[in-house]
Amino acid sequence: MPGQSETGDRQAWHALGVEEALAAQATPRSGLAPQEARARLAQRGPNALTPPAQRSVLARFAAQFANLLILVLIAAAAIAATVGDLKDASVILLVVVANAVIGFIQEGRAERALAAISGMLAPNATVLRGGRRRTVPAEEVVPGDLVVLEPGDRVPADLRLLEARALAIEEAALTGESVPSAKHTDPVPPEAPLGDRACLAFTGTIVASGTGLGLVVATGDDTEVGRIGRAMRETVAPKTPLVRRMEEFARLLAAAMTAIGIAAFAWGVWVVGLPVSEMALAAVALFVAAIPEGLPSILTVTLAIGVQRMAARNAIVRRLPAVEGLGSVDVICTDKTGTLTANVMTVRALVTPEGRFGVSGEGYAPRGGVEDDSGRDITFALPEGVRRLARAAALCNDAALEEGAEGWTVAGDPMEGALLAFAAKAGAEAAREAWPRRDMIPFDPAHRFMATLHHDAEGAALVVLKGAPEAVFGRCAEVPAPAREAVAALAAEGMRVIALAERALPHRTAALEAEDVASGMTFLGLCGLIDPPRPEAAPAVAECRAAGIQVKMITGDHPQTAAAIARAVGIAEVPVAIEGAGFEALPEAERPAAAERADVFARVSPLGKLALVEALQARGHTVAMTGDGVNDAVALKRADIGVAMGRGGTEAARQAAEIVLADDNFATIAAAVREGRHIYDNLRKAILFLLPVNGGECLAVLAAILAGTEMPITPLQILWVNMVSSAILAMSLAFEPEEPDVMQRPPRPREEKLLDRFLIWRIVLVSFLFVSGINIAFKLMLAAGAPVEEARTAAVCALVAMETWYLFSVRFLRAPSLTLERAFGTRAVWVSLAGVTLSQAAFVWATPLQAVFATASLGIAPLALAFALGTGVFLALEAEKALLRRRPAR
Repeated sequence: MPGQSETGDRQAWHALGVEEALAAQATPRSGLAPQEARARLAQRGPNALTPPAQRSVLARFAAQFANLLILVLIAAAAIAATVGDLKDASVILLVVVANAVIGFIQEGRAERALAAISGMLAPNATVLRGGRRRTVPAEEVVPGDLVVLEPGDRVPADLRLLEARALAIEEAALTGESVPSAKHTDPVPPEAPLGDRACLAFTGTIVASGTGLGLVVATGDDTEVGRIGRAMRETVAPKTPLVRRMEEFARLLAAAMTAIGIAAFAWGVWVVGLPVSEMALAAVALFVAAIPEGLPSILTVTLAIGVQRMAARNAIVRRLPAVEGLGSVDVICTDKTGTLTANVMTVRALVTPEGRFGVSGEGYAPRGGVEDDSGRDITFALPEGVRRLARAAALCNDAALEEGAEGWTVAGDPMEGALLAFAAKAGAEAAREAWPRRDMIPFDPAHRFMATLHHDAEGAALVVLKGAPEAVFGRCAEVPAPAREAVAALAAEGMRVIALAERALPHRTAALEAEDVASGMTFLGLCGLIDPPRPEAAPAVAECRAAGIQVKMITGDHPQTAAAIARAVGIAEVPVAIEGAGFEALPEAERPAAAERADVFARVSPLGKLALVEALQARGHTVAMTGDGVNDAVALKRADIGVAMGRGGTEAARQAAEIVLADDNFATIAAAVREGRHIYDNLRKAILFLLPVNGGECLAVLAAILAGTEMPITPLQILWVNMVSSAILAMSLAFEPEEPDVMQRPPRPREEKLLDRFLIWRIVLVSFLFVSGINIAFKLMLAAGAPVEEARTAAVCALVAMETWYLFSVRFLRAPSLTLERAFGTRAVWVSLAGVTLSQAAFVWATPLQAVFATASLGIAPLALAFALGTGVFLALEAEKALLRRRPAR
């Protein structure tokens, strides 16, 4: 953009007047000459955003192997192949590939946020070139072009407005403002927030009404949207808490097993004197035993089940780890419009010379009534002043209300729709037929009012004036002092205030002139409009606060309006509000403290939202950020959990987020946090179930290596247990119901370890019980004269029986599992039990599996022994729980 590349100050354009802007660009009112436009296009490049870099399918699949535990398994397969055990190597590699395929499928689509932002660019633009009006592809628009704006047009580039006739532009996607922004040509201060830059039009926004002419001052990556796209490319999305914890766990386990494997190999070769090939296979068994191969699929299934449950609550999850990440959130930065509020303008208060009145009813539906200051419905006995105010609200109005499948909607300006709904509630719906419009003065930001001329059946002429209070008051013969004072009071309650006045004109006046509304108007009253809070927002905020989660409002609206809504929904009794410009002006070191202290952030720019998220993360918070516009995309990507709006949001926001709300409702976020905590509990139980199984296997192999004896279970048998029986049983834990206190606990600390001291103790205890059971079954079978294949089969059956009994115990970490209700568990537990029984029967007696896993058929005695060992593990753990429950009492 010239203002940026030549002067180094992109905001300088805001302060320029019309003629100065033209002079700085050296562009006449007729526009660029066609040859000059072509030269600038060659010099500046097309008006397009830099496309996002995307990984190929092969690169995405290869990334699934970038995991330490997977690399250890690949190394184990390589060792097995080196010593000639191709069967073991093949099965291990098959497991590795299966895990990679699952991860590849569940990873989700590559991010397309930048592509979605690029989709905001208009396909064509109307420009003046060489004094002629031309339609050109938007990519060919260059700095210095004059762009013609008309209703419905998508702005093709950033423009300095030279003409604005009743021009209003829908900028919600960029600024967060819930109503179209009125535009004018007067310069604004360079430091003005994005939403206040009324002399500029921005790429991708839509002309709601009026016409305009603008000088192109920025194209492509130099536009406001382009800056967001550049920030998107430079912003690195943080890893979810689960991913961070699993990576840390993988590093510790891989390092420990590598050290133990090398030590065991050295012991077996140099101390016990075993052959190198035999010890290599023993090391392979040790690696296979230590790594929970079924864990990735268990995590995936548990998260996928959580995704289904969250979808039933209108929260659509785009990336699986985000499901659990919600359970770690301790700060929610929420948008106001449409999330905490209904995104429907509603008249809530009236002030006439007769006093103040309330208006009931929700949304644009013409259902409700007028109430006096005590809350009593007076719809059927309205004061004359309220009747005249309602008639004026219906007449000086271009909107229309429509009833459809999704209820009542407004065609036109939302504020005019709210005034029309009020008029209908007050019984003035027939005013338009009784007083047809004859002429009008359209709304213009320069004078901030609209006026309409009407005749009744006898030809009586009436002019109605509607606009900002300060614009209307000066045109009225008299305005009561209480009405003037009421403007500030209504604004303090978060309302937008509209004033109305009327005046009788000579009979059958045919045209409306500016002089007709310059003075002598009769003041009718004020209408206080608000986008009211959703009824479910306050309970949801209260639930989050009870769960130790801070709720902060981030909005493009004014601080006073935002603070009033924050009070209404219970974010704070006395909300601390800060404007985005003030926050961004703080030194970076002071931002985290300011972010912690404030409850409301108003008039926030896109990069200000990013700075806010980073400031909160610097304080150690796990941040969920909601948003719906392109202006939110960067912050959504940087937040720990990005939450986009599905109904009113842009595609750019949805693609940048991990979770999309189908109903745009804050209460859905609270429900999703509850579900996230529930899922984490179930994941924790699944991990606590799987790790002792691996611990027992690992200890059994390690004990055999140290003693120089035969291994009680082989690597392939270990893979069978880990990938089949353990996986089937662990999956049932994904269906466990949520704990009663799930939303009464504080959020998990950001750096909390996956395994605390209690879980480590339980894993160690159960691992020793399992290794004892494995060795008892193996040794007793050998002592009874059974061949080694049969003894190993009995050891595997004992391991499966013990983990089956352990499942019933692990469902309740401290509570007893011997009650009748808890013993029977959920239906998923019994389905998994049936699955394990059938699969284990095939493992023992099916001939093809006997050939693969070197198993042998068993009689009743080994199976009875396995059952007894499983029962013993269950009773031992129930005794340990009882001791733990007594400790606090002592």
